[in-house]
Amino acid sequence: MKIVEDFPYEVQEHADMGITLSDGCRLSARVWMPVKASTEPMPVILEHLPYRKRDGTIERDQFTHPWFAGHGYVCIRTDMRGNGDSEGLMKDEYSPQELSDAIEVINWAATQPWCNGKVGMMGISWGGFNALQVAALQPEPLKAIVTVCSTVDRYADDIHYKGGCLLGENFGWASNMLAYSSRPPDPALVGDQWQSMWKHRLENIEFDLSTWLRHQHRDDYWKHGSVCEDYSKIKAAVLSVGGWHDGYRNTISHLVENITAPVKGIVGPWIHKYPHYAGPKPAIGFLQECKRWWDHYLKDIDTGVEQDPAYRCYVMDSIAPKRWLDERPGRWIAEQQWPSNNINQLELYLANAGELNRQPESTNVLITSPLDCGVSAGEYFPFSFSEELPDEQSHDDQRSSCFTSTPQDTAIDIVGAVKVELTLISTTSNAQLAVRLLDHRPDGQSALITYGVLNLTHAQSHANPKAIKPGKAFECDITLDQIAYHLPAGHKLGIALSTAYWPTIWPSPDLTTLMLEQGKVTLPVRASKPENKTDEVSFEPPEGATHWQAKTLRAADYKRHYSKDPISGRVDTTILCDFGENEDSHHGLISGGKLRELWSIQPDDPTSAKVTNYWEHTGGRAGAMWKTEVNSTMHSDRTTFYFQATLDTFLNDQPFLSRSFSDKVRRDLV
Repeated sequence: MKIVEDFPYEVQEHADMGITLSDGCRLSARVWMPVKASTEPMPVILEHLPYRKRDGTIERDQFTHPWFAGHGYVCIRTDMRGNGDSEGLMKDEYSPQELSDAIEVINWAATQPWCNGKVGMMGISWGGFNALQVAALQPEPLKAIVTVCSTVDRYADDIHYKGGCLLGENFGWASNMLAYSSRPPDPALVGDQWQSMWKHRLENIEFDLSTWLRHQHRDDYWKHGSVCEDYSKIKAAVLSVGGWHDGYRNTISHLVENITAPVKGIVGPWIHKYPHYAGPKPAIGFLQECKRWWDHYLKDIDTGVEQDPAYRCYVMDSIAPKRWLDERPGRWIAEQQWPSNNINQLELYLANAGELNRQPESTNVLITSPLDCGVSAGEYFPFSFSEELPDEQSHDDQRSSCFTSTPQDTAIDIVGAVKVELTLISTTSNAQLAVRLLDHRPDGQSALITYGVLNLTHAQSHANPKAIKPGKAFECDITLDQIAYHLPAGHKLGIALSTAYWPTIWPSPDLTTLMLEQGKVTLPVRASKPENKTDEVSFEPPEGATHWQAKTLRAADYKRHYSKDPISGRVDTTILCDFGENEDSHHGLISGGKLRELWSIQPDDPTSAKVTNYWEHTGGRAGAMWKTEVNSTMHSDRTTFYFQATLDTFLNDQPFLSRSFSDKVRRDLV
């Protein structure tokens, strides 16, 4: 990344600009403002997050917001209520209160003398979510958003459920947020009330897993904040960006296809990071792309963004699987319209001999998997530039029913969503299925292209699932995650079907055997020479403002270990993620964190599934050093989920306040 220090506008920073909401709650905002804004009103860019501006997102904020401010924007980075240095309490994610607060901030900013009345909103992940959600509520000053690694459907495409299956990350995220939001404000900003604010926060904090597990189907709880319920409500211009190695890879296509407001999409090979510093490379000049967007819709400058292709994506080359890649070979392509007329549908059929053929065929294939199938999947949300990507797939292939094509005569580009249609018979009333699309390389390695999962009781509806009738044939469709992948000539396509995908999804309550009667795979294959336009995609090199200046007190580290007990057969997946510890060189605040997870299962017993989680956060400054610890665990039997957590906090090595959470929730076709 090129570091820029000389900007058109001189910038002044406000570490703690107070924004008092209508109910009296004071939000703390870090603001970067061009000095000339006092006489030359400028647009505002808002990022509204719970992730602690002072010591949480400070590294990425430092790359981004000073750069925008230096080009003539007032950048406001708020701590949401109940987090960081803001007052109040946060109840759940994407709550009506959260969205109302954001709208209040937007309306407040638009009336300030340093604002020209136009506001943009941006964010990655949580901030990408609420940017879309706020846009759907149509605050008048909000003219444009940039949403990165986000979702249009909180049930189908978030961190909680996928295909009606319970994601392991549902538990992981609840533990993460309990730990994250339990940290205190900075005494240097809030003064002597910091301990009372912290205590109030801790006394009222909730373990959100209780809520999320009480909504196991797609009900009104998940429809709230899911902009797919009515795309027409979004009037602001939308730039949607994502990465093929991120968990939110479907949103870009959905938005470009469905909203009527101005919209463009960009998808690169990246993990869950902003694209100007994301990996695997190539990173792009993301800030420059955003500036073109903001300049057009917030400053009425014709930057040509309206003529940009509707959908630009990176077609990844086939490579030998590795747990991390600094760079992913491939090429950029452009589609002027999306869906594109350059995409044709290639149909392949599952055959008895484990083949993928061009002609339909009835089959008689059994699908039954040991419960440790899935350990090669990698992290659901890779984010630490470490060994989190999918591994070589042979371990999981051996535990699946696999179907393989003949070697490709010519290379093909798979661009879009692969669809799989199956006719199945189940031995149980509750079952799940994972479908993986594979690249069987000439070197003998099996590489994951994309995948999808389905709770088979949800085959007809996520809102109103029905128990399966054992022994009776039924049909189901599974749409795999969007992808852009180049399969060279001589490679074979593979489809792997498994009744387990641990620890990505929690196992069904019973061991299941499925009988496959018929199966079809529809691949979106892009023409090698598009009719409308040659592929001409270029981005400027990535830029950013001066790096965050901090002293490293403890280096970051990541380890993932898989083991199998030779006597009991128990399979353990252990994840150790040390986020390191740093001391800010400007304001002196110390911050650090550690995560330890253990996912354990017996391959023949779904009720043996168990996860334990430990989070530690440390920080503070001389005389006010604090630590928070969260220990949590979850397991289940055939009828019930059981989970508990403890939160212990310390001030200067002395116990400060502790909380315990314990609950059980009945399984409802999950």
